[in-house]
Amino acid sequence: MRTGAAAGHTGYFHEALLYESDDELLAVVLPFLRGGVEAGEPTVVGLGGRNADLVRRALPAGADVTFLPGGDVYARPTGAIRAYRELLGSYVAAGARQIRIVGELPAVLFGATWDAWARYESAINHAYDDFPLWSMCAYDRRVAPPHVLADVARTHPRVATPDGRHEPTGVYTEPATYLSECRPAPLDPVQHTVPEVELSDPTPAGARAAVRAADRGLLPPDDLDDLVMAVSEVVCNALRHGTAPVCLRLWRAPDRLVVTVHDRGPGPKDPYAGLLPAGDGSEGGLGLWISHQSCDHVTHHRDADGFTIRLTVGNPHFPV
Repeated sequence: MRTGAAAGHTGYFHEALLYESDDELLAVVLPFLRGGVEAGEPTVVGLGGRNADLVRRALPAGADVTFLPGGDVYARPTGAIRAYRELLGSYVAAGARQIRIVGELPAVLFGATWDAWARYESAINHAYDDFPLWSMCAYDRRVAPPHVLADVARTHPRVATPDGRHEPTGVYTEPATYLSECRPAPLDPVQHTVPEVELSDPTPAGARAAVRAADRGLLPPDDLDDLVMAVSEVVCNALRHGTAPVCLRLWRAPDRLVVTVHDRGPGPKDPYAGLLPAGDGSEGGLGLWISHQSCDHVTHHRDADGFTIRLTVGNPHFPV
């Protein structure tokens, strides 16, 4: 039987935790974690270094709480979903009736890559719903910009407050709707310059060759291979499932390569395309899944001119 605020709930009980001080953070997190320990539930902390240390010091000595190592799990949204699903599956296989996790995204993700992480926060309402998970996603109001907090409210059904309440956010949007909005991400500053490569209706082989030629030693070999594979898959998708003409543009910055592929079609119908493994790949879902696995940042949107996907390998954290 599930315990706490999630008692009687089936599937994922997803909350935001908005705080403005260490005391407010601890006022929510400590009862949440202690409740999990007392109930014998797997209880996990995925906070950043400072906040993890703060919580660790405040917990009773020997508390059966697992602290996840930070860093790489939030390198890419698809990687985070895969890692957490594997973790949740292992707990369920061991007999867990409820799993408690409190975590937070690194503040660097609130900048140029936030669009992808907002989509992540929305998609996990579906991706984790086959597990008895109760999680809290912590956001520091002093650090998170207003547009981030607005997305947090739309992607979390509930908010946990320091006085012990668990209330609806009031503006929660179902993931299939939220993800279908496909809003444009901020342009990479390099996109305001003339592209180094521009190809019309390229073959996949031609696209691969163009990326390799433009690299000129910028990316590590494995990263270049990942981008070449992702571009090839995306071009294949556009040629097979999109509407001509297909246009590939590539920009080279000192610390990254940026590639866009545009066609006149509407893009994939599946709102989870790229974030979750594709079904039969009939609408290019497999190619999007591969690109999200391979690149440091992926955006896509549709507008009156068609569908555009942008792939970045290298440092994606430009100022916004």
